[in-house]
Amino acid sequence: MQQHPLIAILTRLGTFVLVMIALSIMIFALARVVPGDPARMALGPAATQEQVDALRLQMGLDKPLALQYVDYVKNALHGDLGMSLVSQRPVTTDLAQTVPATVELVLVSVIFMFLVAIPLGVITAHYRDKGIDHLGRILSLTGVTIPSFLFAITLQLLAAKFISGWPIIGRLDHSLGWQGGPTGFILLDGLLAGRFDVVVDALKHLALPAFALSMAGIGQITRITRSSMIENQRKDHVLTLQSFGVPERVIIFRYLLKLSSIAPLTIMGLEFASLIGNAFVIEMVFAWGGFASYGLNSILQKDLNAVTAVVLVAGLFFIVANMIVDILISIIDPRLRHKEAR
Repeated sequence: MQQHPLIAILTRLGTFVLVMIALSIMIFALARVVPGDPARMALGPAATQEQVDALRLQMGLDKPLALQYVDYVKNALHGDLGMSLVSQRPVTTDLAQTVPATVELVLVSVIFMFLVAIPLGVITAHYRDKGIDHLGRILSLTGVTIPSFLFAITLQLLAAKFISGWPIIGRLDHSLGWQGGPTGFILLDGLLAGRFDVVVDALKHLALPAFALSMAGIGQITRITRSSMIENQRKDHVLTLQSFGVPERVIIFRYLLKLSSIAPLTIMGLEFASLIGNAFVIEMVFAWGGFASYGLNSILQKDLNAVTAVVLVAGLFFIVANMIVDILISIIDPRLRHKEAR
């Protein structure tokens, strides 16, 4: 018996809710068991005890832990993640300004991965043990082993040396007079406003950091795609198709690529989620001002409310990305739904 796709989606949504509850409990507990008084750490050693007590009262740290957790969940469900102790603004306001920048960067990086890694994996598998295969394996190994910040700095130096006027820092040229849009995604807002000059300039600013950020994923996905393609080439139905004289390109793009896409899709989903939290090096090199660098600064400045919000949002991205990948894989490969139904 095969499980209906809608039931599979609802099952994963239920799992999503349970995981989010567990994540909120874990984040809340970790924030409270860390040694030291959060109010004292936020105000610094020069603050008086009266100031510390007032901040503890403001943050609700004087209440029992159970009540603190109830207030935390209630406020989070209403979109209130507290005030940043550093910026003195609501954390949701800071996140609204920084999350779109990082998500836009990561989305373009994932597009780079898809456009480069999948074709490269298919080509190296098709020309196995030939010159192009050896070159592809060298490139993929380079992407996995070399740190992303080294790629970033190298791309900056090459662009500054050989491409006159190419932007190497920031998200947009301020001379364009762009005041921002409703979503915070410059590409989307520029398209909605009909400002194609903004879209083109934003793409130029995105090219270098997105490519540097995607290099490790390109190397990993290329190797996995190649291995999956080679493994599936030995399957009986593929050999049968070859014996019937079905053209090689039809076998590759209609049968082999679909069979071999499950592992790369899984890795791509995990890469998207992990890059949300791990893009801080690229953001620092390119002065991007996104969510990852905001999280790092929050940790360094001991901003409790901002840190818990950053961890919660990063965990949310992991869970959502995994859920989407699971749904896509169950659609691509119905055998998984059949196993779950059994």
